Amino acid sequence: VQLQASGGGLVQAGGSLRLSCAASGRTFSSYAVGWFRQAPGKEREFVAAFSRSGGSTYYADSVKGRFTISRDNTKNTMYLQMDSLKPEDTAIYYCAASSAFRRLDPSTARPDRWAYWGQGTLVTVSS
Repeated sequence: VQLQASGGGLVQAGGSLRLSCAASGRTFSSYAVGWFRQAPGKEREFVAAFSRSGGSTYYADSVKGRFTISRDNTKNTMYLQMDSLKPEDTAIYYCAASSAFRRLDPSTARPDRWAYWGQGTLVTVSS
């Protein structure tokens, strides 16, 4: 599956952005999908994931209650709604997909468990 992320930009602290990630292929619904981010000088970190079936989600503690992941299998697209943004949310955001997960658990946060990656979209939050 190929992924194309979009929707990044510059926003003030407290504002909102919605990221999108369009996927190619006809089997999008068979993949778990997720978002990661990487700030300058830091390692890539997990943000959120949505299971391939059942509608379960999993979030990093740092974004829980502020970010919402969703997917529309009819459009082969996943989303990340980001509200109450903080300067520390500034990063390149990457979408990812994997067929390896039967359910979401703490191992979901490991980048090496995700096989497919989008190119990244930059989110900058000003104070």
